[in-house]
Amino acid sequence: MSVQDRKQRERAERERLIVATARELAEQQGWDAVTTRRLAERIEYSQPVLYSHFRGKREIIGAVALEGAAELAAAVRAAAAAADGPRARVAALARAYLDFAVRKPAVYDAIFQLDGGLAFAREDTPAQLKDAFAALLESLGEVAGEGVHPGVFTELFWASLHGLATLSRAGRLPPEYTEQRLDLLVDRLAVL
Repeated sequence: MSVQDRKQRERAERERLIVATARELAEQQGWDAVTTRRLAERIEYSQPVLYSHFRGKREIIGAVALEGAAELAAAVRAAAAAADGPRARVAALARAYLDFAVRKPAVYDAIFQLDGGLAFAREDTPAQLKDAFAALLESLGEVAGEGVHPGVFTELFWASLHGLATLSRAGRLPPEYTEQRLDLLVDRLAVL
């Protein structure tokens, strides 16, 4: 192993440590608590070292978002794969999505609420974000209905899930109707 390989590996490890620490701090105390000073203290590196990896908090949020999008895609795919039949797949996908938003609120916010400097729905959209959408499209495309563009249907279903996740997390929807909302969403939008 060359010195160059070792330095690249150490750099990648530091970057993973910064992202993991930012996620941990954001999940514990919210994104306002994530500052370069606090991150530098927690990882025991100087702020200039942090800035050699990320230009600032925005890029750190973007890195967390990309990591989180990959996790969301995996969770949605696993849930859909474990279900039997189109309706069960769509319902499982919806539950997995909403569960992700509840279990990992800071990561969910990094993906969908905060400015991480990432492009959505464009050619330069990062692969992780495209894959998260593809994970939804894989199950939702089959229930879009005749004459409905699968991508547009997936966007609508995703927007509905995002609205449910956002309103539920904010305490604006009574939790006792969560299952009924999901059933209505699946039954009214999906052509089964």
